[in-house]
Amino acid sequence: MRLLGAILAGGQSRRFGSDKALADLDGKPMIARVAEALAPSVAHIVVCGHPMPPAGMIGVADLPHAGLGPLGGLAGALHHAHAHGYEAVISVGCDTPILDPDLMTRLCAVEGAGFVTDSPIIGRWPATLADVLLLHLDRNTRRSMRGWAEAVEAHPIDAPHPVPNINTRLDLEDLFPSQRHR
Repeated sequence: MRLLGAILAGGQSRRFGSDKALADLDGKPMIARVAEALAPSVAHIVVCGHPMPPAGMIGVADLPHAGLGPLGGLAGALHHAHAHGYEAVISVGCDTPILDPDLMTRLCAVEGAGFVTDSPIIGRWPATLADVLLLHLDRNTRRSMRGWAEAVEAHPIDAPHPVPNINTRLDLEDLFPSQRHR
């Protein structure tokens, strides 16, 4: 089974105050930490929606255009996966640098679509849903990951503990105390 990892990184980072994907996390950009956590679960990784993906990472544009939130990035990833022979996309946010390996194993093993109940941006999406997602985006003004998961009857997966999500500098400092006063 060939899985494509997709780091969704097209947000504006308003609450963070600067580009959180590139925020320093112990000497590496946060997005690199996310890639390291995702890599054991997938064959390759793309960065969706970010204007400047880190060196060595393939960038994929949001579809059908930017500004649609995580679903635009997922649509780009699904089309890339379908065009390059991947069975499914494993999506994560650029602000989730800690991914539980057991949770990722369970997610990758889901047949069809699946998502983490408390963090629906983390999901498994068959590449065959590429055009279905574009149609969903065209027909629905509700552009939430949870709404998409419901629309395709994705299998919910409970995480053993909350998935850390970094939206503010305080979140970063709370999760990684070494980041204080940087």
